[in-house]
Amino acid sequence: MKHIKIIFSTLVGLWFFLVGCHSSQKVVSYTPDNIVPTDKSLLWRIGGKGLKQPSYLYGTIHMIPKSDLNITESTWNALNRCKKITFEIDMKEMTSLRTQFSMLTKAFMKNGKTLKDLLSPEDYTFVHEKMEDKGFSASMFERIKPMFLSMLLSNDEGGAVGKSDSKMTSVEMELWKVAKKQKTKSDGLESTAYQLSIFDTIPYESQAKMLVEALRTSSTDSDAELDKMIEMYKKQDIEAMQQMISAETDGVGEFEDVLLGNRNRNWIPLMGKMMKEQSTFFAVGAGHLGGKGGVIALLRAEGYVVEAVK
Repeated sequence: MKHIKIIFSTLVGLWFFLVGCHSSQKVVSYTPDNIVPTDKSLLWRIGGKGLKQPSYLYGTIHMIPKSDLNITESTWNALNRCKKITFEIDMKEMTSLRTQFSMLTKAFMKNGKTLKDLLSPEDYTFVHEKMEDKGFSASMFERIKPMFLSMLLSNDEGGAVGKSDSKMTSVEMELWKVAKKQKTKSDGLESTAYQLSIFDTIPYESQAKMLVEALRTSSTDSDAELDKMIEMYKKQDIEAMQQMISAETDGVGEFEDVLLGNRNRNWIPLMGKMMKEQSTFFAVGAGHLGGKGGVIALLRAEGYVVEAVK
């Protein structure tokens, strides 16, 4: 399920040493040649454009073995000195029972559509067999949106890179545990409802093709791809991660803007408003940071000074 794991690593994930939240009015003029980030870093300092104190942008990964997790002391220092932490979706919302129930109620296709309507008889039989092999009652999932079903099956893979789920974590969850304990305010750049609406943006027929392709991909190939992504993350190579995500959107190339580009652009004015109010620690998927359409380049284009923190 390499494509599903990579795609959802962008959906439903910043720091090194913070030298102080003092005013920074450094003027930097970015040209087309240097607006795209080239530094290998997960933590980026945001200043300029009249900000009274800097904010920080940190690239996360939504699935990583606990043994590979390395949140540095400088990262924690940065979080401690900012007034608010902002995720793609507010972790308060993500961890609430009300939100989880809402996700289930919005997971079904509209107008009575079923998997049988979307797949050839051969593919339909194949999907049913795969679901039953994984212990799911296929009849219970007839009306679930194929991308949502793909996500469920991907999470049921038994753990990435040959590890059990109990040995996996997400950077967001680790940050949230500390922020919650410290009573740091939290926020989100998107709502759960918005992320779920993405499933309705991509035609069900296209989603169904993605589901079949994902199920036909061996678990060995899937784990190898995720393993590669984790290695890039450990090397802090945000540009390579962005390129990998773009390359791995096989079958949904026309929807890449929905999954990444549109969302990145939507975040910029929200980030600007938050940073103007108080120093904010933004923790979003590292795949959103790099490239000419990534958050760093977009912030620079808006006049912010965005520099890697080593």
